[in-house]
Amino acid sequence: MAGVTSTRPSIRATARRWTRRGRARAGRGCPRRPTRGSRSVSGSCIAIFASLNAVLGYDVGVMSGAIIYIQKDLHISEFQQEILVGCLSVISLLGSLSGGRTSDAIGRKQTMGLGAIIFQTGAVIMTFAPSFTVLMIGRLLAGVGIGFGAMISAVYIAEISPASARGTLTSLPEVCINLGILLGYVSNYAFSGLSEHINWRVMLGVGILPSVFIGVALFVIPESPRWLMMEKRVPEARAVLLQISESEAEVDERLAEIEEAANIMKSVKSEDKAVWRELLNPSPAVRRMLYAGCGIQLFQEITGIEATVYYSPTIFRDAGIKSDQELLAATVAVGFVKMIFILVAIFLIDKVGRKPLLYVSTIGLTVCLFVLGIALTLQKHAMGLISPSVGIDLAIFAVCGSVAFFSIGMGPICWVLSSEIFPIRLRAQASALGQVGGRVSSGLVSMTFLSMARAISVGGMFFVFGAISTVSVAFVYFCVPETKGKTLEQIEIMFEGGKGWKGGEVELEDTQHLI
Repeated sequence: MAGVTSTRPSIRATARRWTRRGRARAGRGCPRRPTRGSRSVSGSCIAIFASLNAVLGYDVGVMSGAIIYIQKDLHISEFQQEILVGCLSVISLLGSLSGGRTSDAIGRKQTMGLGAIIFQTGAVIMTFAPSFTVLMIGRLLAGVGIGFGAMISAVYIAEISPASARGTLTSLPEVCINLGILLGYVSNYAFSGLSEHINWRVMLGVGILPSVFIGVALFVIPESPRWLMMEKRVPEARAVLLQISESEAEVDERLAEIEEAANIMKSVKSEDKAVWRELLNPSPAVRRMLYAGCGIQLFQEITGIEATVYYSPTIFRDAGIKSDQELLAATVAVGFVKMIFILVAIFLIDKVGRKPLLYVSTIGLTVCLFVLGIALTLQKHAMGLISPSVGIDLAIFAVCGSVAFFSIGMGPICWVLSSEIFPIRLRAQASALGQVGGRVSSGLVSMTFLSMARAISVGGMFFVFGAISTVSVAFVYFCVPETKGKTLEQIEIMFEGGKGWKGGEVELEDTQHLI
């Protein structure tokens, strides 16, 4: 490579040397390296353990029901409810933004552990909070921990995954987020029979358990090979790649690709100022990456998914359900639907590609949001047109449909794209930056939903979300390329060439075939 002095051996030479050493050890009777099948299992297991970080999404689901009893026990106002619910999204920005820098400094693995510790501290404070002020302190700490986890899990998994399975494996954090939300809903229903002073504390206290599992997982998973290469720890990077690759030839090829992308021999371990300078004054290729990565994060939130998750009891109450336990039972059904369809997405994402699933997701979500708006409006202002039971059934069907279509596309693919489209020198901090618009939008939606619903009705809010979702269909068509089956380095080259949008790699007809 140009500019490299002859006194420093190349990564390829180092890789070949370690290959020869490994063969020599094998010849002396040392244990042979894993077979193809065991390597595949090893890579999948690593991704599953790393995804446990996203089970912290339990806090998102449990708050939707716990807020009912917090309001009764601590006598908080509607404005305080909105702040308590919505602040998590905004404060998680601190974790996401600092997580990018932290993961570059101490590694992806240690950043996961730090996020789990911060979240666990916040969960303990919330569990024993005697007042709204103390509850908010715990909530803010939990938000920072969730921000760390949300940012680093997808980045880590993308960096250890082969191109052929990266979409599936990078979607696993979304599976765990949905699992956490479902467990939160179930916890709401299971503990709702306790006294109002105790039940919400038990609901929140159960959230400490996921961070314990994360601590165990950190003893199992290795460090990211790409981060190790950035630190010039070649033997360790090679050892990790041997666990997750099909052959030694593939290991050498991936080491060479990482070397070229990271430009390690030119000491491209960029200073933070240089990274942010490139992000704030991007080249055409980086600008296209930012449009796709930041845009999909934005549309993921402003179409109202977190309002649907957080305020599903409010939505069902507006539809006509009165009992608290019936409200929580309906939210459990929503959680199950969300979980089932994220599993469908995991099965399809590397088979049919990202873009067809995004088309199905955005179009279906748009339809369901408008149906939900119509159902709630008719239930409130035109009771004679439909019976109360039909209105309730239609609202539940529309909410379940919304979370289903979101989970089959926008939910998992948002994290997949955000973790795979940026070059290695920018990946951690660009992924963190991509969450800024999404987290701020999520916080604003969550913190204003009740107030806006009082002004224009709950049904009116979903008409607004439906209109925004319509725009997201056009965004997918014009700004999101297909990345299925490409290595991270090939994706970077695609953005540099400006190809992948024009010429129709994936057309709407592919989506019709998928349906």
